[in-house]
Amino acid sequence: MARDLGAAQRFYGAVVGWRFKPARLGDAFSVADLDGVPVAGIGALAGDLAVPVAWTPYFAVDDADVAVSRVRERSGTVAVGPVSFESGGRAALVADRDGAVFGIWEGQVSAGWRVGTGHAPAWLELRTRDAFESAMFYGEVLEWATGRAGCCEVSYEKDQVVLRQGGEAVARLDSGPVEAGAYSPYTRPRWHVHFRVASLDAAVAAAEALGGRTVSDIGESGTERWVSLRDPDGALFTLTASRETDGGSGTGGGAASGSGSR
Repeated sequence: MARDLGAAQRFYGAVVGWRFKPARLGDAFSVADLDGVPVAGIGALAGDLAVPVAWTPYFAVDDADVAVSRVRERSGTVAVGPVSFESGGRAALVADRDGAVFGIWEGQVSAGWRVGTGHAPAWLELRTRDAFESAMFYGEVLEWATGRAGCCEVSYEKDQVVLRQGGEAVARLDSGPVEAGAYSPYTRPRWHVHFRVASLDAAVAAAEALGGRTVSDIGESGTERWVSLRDPDGALFTLTASRETDGGSGTGGGAASGSGSR
């Protein structure tokens, strides 16, 4: 969700290399693609709906009504929906018990949109009070680890709950020092998105030139470097680059919060 569609397109086009095309949902929406593959959507509705500017993951479900009912039954919150779109599909905006916001989508999903594949977001991260308890909530609401065709597998690895699809890690749930209801989006429970770039330093320079700013030190592992940023509207996200393509100096400080496993 953004306030100004044109400004958001200019920022993410320069930082992540996306191109944009109109979405079927109306003039306030656009679809971002990279090399012809759809990777994200931007809706300039934050002001109209009085919701925060933020990146929000949407999880595909077979039945939005059933998923929303499960959220309510497990003490989550339903903010919007389910609502139907003329172009097809139904969506809802909800929150888990700790207040982390996420979306539910019933409808067609392009293969290129799936997290962890190709140019799509590298992975999702839930920063929460108790990862194991949150995994129980999401497993029941979204039918994780049920064994049905196409379902995700869940495992516990190095103090994280890891969600895999087809063997690829697509989400991690981290327990940590978060505070429910905290004013700062960086400290309250939330879902966080990680985008791939070829060069971390070049992407950060482009972000800063257009009004973005870093909010963490550069983290690094043997294979990747990453850093968390805010866009000019304040939306949080993390950029990650493979050392094979990055060419960065790797002289940053400690790891970005919750991202050390990468």
